[in-house]
Amino acid sequence: MEKKHYQGGEYSGERALFMLKDASLENVRFFDGESPLKESQNLDLTKCVFEWKYPIWYSNNINVKDSTFKETARSGIWYTNHITLDNCLIDAPKTFRRSFDITLNNCSLTHADETFWSCEKVILNNVKAKGDYFLMNGADIEISNLELDGNYFLDGAKNVVVKDSLLNSKDSFWNTENVTVVNCKIIGEYLGWNSKNITFINCEISSLQGLCYIKGLKLVNCRLLDTSLSFEYCEDIDAEIVDDVVSIKNPTSGVIKVKSVKELIIDEHSRDYNKSVKIIVKDHEI
Repeated sequence: MEKKHYQGGEYSGERALFMLKDASLENVRFFDGESPLKESQNLDLTKCVFEWKYPIWYSNNINVKDSTFKETARSGIWYTNHITLDNCLIDAPKTFRRSFDITLNNCSLTHADETFWSCEKVILNNVKAKGDYFLMNGADIEISNLELDGNYFLDGAKNVVVKDSLLNSKDSFWNTENVTVVNCKIIGEYLGWNSKNITFINCEISSLQGLCYIKGLKLVNCRLLDTSLSFEYCEDIDAEIVDDVVSIKNPTSGVIKVKSVKELIIDEHSRDYNKSVKIIVKDHEI
């Protein structure tokens, strides 16, 4: 079926193109009206501008290119499946909720607070995002070349791979499960608490009280720059740290290999340290 084509034009009012199907839109502006493309199907959008709330809800099979979601287009894409955005600017918060099969390529999210909540099968390539609680409670997520400035990243997420990214994020990776982080730089306090099965490979980490309360923690060829009070109450640790650590405190079980540790804190609050933990500094156990 040949798609109906909309070239130029401005649409206002609530549900301006409600239930639009099998169409392409180019240089179209939506303003002053909620839910312009609610319940839409099989759309190609190019160089479009969204200026009002809830632009794409309950929709399927949507491709968006070179388009802009203004700050007023908040809560923009919810309950929508199979959507791809290329080269888009998203200035609005709370975009993407409870949606499935989402891909972003070369996009910028300038107010990404509470964005990508409870979404599944998410792919992000070359994305910049600024905002707190990004990708909360998501699942089956693949990320490469993300530049993030925002706290509480990926809280509660499962089945995640993050590669080649810069993460400036306090309390990132909390409550996560089955996460692999490769070739990333991570800056932020309290990294990874209350998580299960989390692996860092070739990462550079700077964190106060990072990597605590984790079950199944693996570090491969990682650097812990300015990282103090780490590994508290961590279980099943398999850590290879290639430089100095400021301090390690009360790990519970596993093996930590480190170039050097300035302070090892084992106090009356430790959990069976002598029975279950090995700390190896320059091939000598301490």
